[in-house]
Order: sequence, then C-alpha cells, then structure tokens
Amino acid sequence: MGRWVTESGNLEVEVAPCSSGGATLCGKVVKVMANRSMAGPGQAGEFADKRPALGMTLLSGFKPSGANEHKGEIYNRENAKTYSATLTPAGTDQLRVHAYVGIALFGKTQVWRRPAPAGPAPATALQ
Repeated sequence: MGRWVTESGNLEVEVAPCSSGGATLCGKVVKVMANRSMAGPGQAGEFADKRPALGMTLLSGFKPSGANEHKGEIYNRENAKTYSATLTPAGTDQLRVHAYVGIALFGKTQVWRRPAPAGPAPATALQ
C-alpha cells in the first residue's frame, strides 16, 4: 500500500505485507517529521511510550475484511494503547484510518496522505 503521512504530519508510515507473500498488512514508522500532539494541534507531544518512533510498528494484523477494507490494530504511542482499526483507501492519495474501541460505529477517523514527491536532484556542474 505504500508510504503515508499521518494526519498530524508527525510520521511517515510504510504499509506493506507483514511477512513476505502474506495478505496481512503492517505499518512501520520510516520517517519522523515532528513530535506534535495529536490531541492538541501545535502542542509538543507527551508520549507515554518513550521509545524512539523511528522503526516502531503502529499498524499490525490488518487482514482483508471487505471490498477495499482491512481490519487490524493501531498503536497510539501518546497513551501506549492499542485499538481496533480499519484501513480504507480513499482515492490514490488518501487512506482513511478509523480507530475504535468495541464498536466501529464509534471511534475516530483520520485521513493519511501520500508524502509529497521528492523534488528533482540538484543539478551539478560537469567538469
């Protein structure tokens, strides 16, 4: 499924099969861009999980559960809790991430976006 930037803009997450050839998807942090709080935009993040975010698995066990939907678990490092979640593509550049406790009807939906494409490499003078 590729790389996605979280709604808060803090992290870039690589979503890919958990193991080679498997249908189960996982998501690992591949880039840290900021450490802002998701609860209070613009505020510095206070994280219950003090481990470095880089390399952390945030999405685990996502299996197909319908047309273009996967169900699994999402880890919130701010409170060190794991929630049930669904991943649903919304076009080519958006991923809807819906986390919930118990019933999917209740919960919170975030929209993750593809990272901006890298610009062209700087030109170098040939000598």
